[in-house]
Amino acid sequence: MSGPDGTGPGPGTPPGDPATPPIFLERRSYRRRRVRDAARLLPVLGLLGWTVPLLWPLDAAAPRVSSALVYLFVVWAVLVAAGAALSVLLARGEVEEDRDRAARRAP
Repeated sequence: MSGPDGTGPGPGTPPGDPATPPIFLERRSYRRRRVRDAARLLPVLGLLGWTVPLLWPLDAAAPRVSSALVYLFVVWAVLVAAGAALSVLLARGEVEEDRDRAARRAP
């Protein structure tokens, strides 16, 4: 039975019916997608972080080259740590996803 527009379940369809799509995503899959989004955004944030020294002034009040190199190293270290943390979270999500698939297959 379809709704008034012919696309979704009708008013007589119970909410637990498998034909009824969920309104919200499951918490686990939502978090997994946000971690993937963060992993995709990390290189862009790194590029922005590395371009900050280009905005520093070039006059006498400019920071020394050594401080710029320390800044770039710190940005690099933060990117490495964030990438490692995201890879652990992504791997954990894949293991949980595989476990869920196996549980659904087993009778």
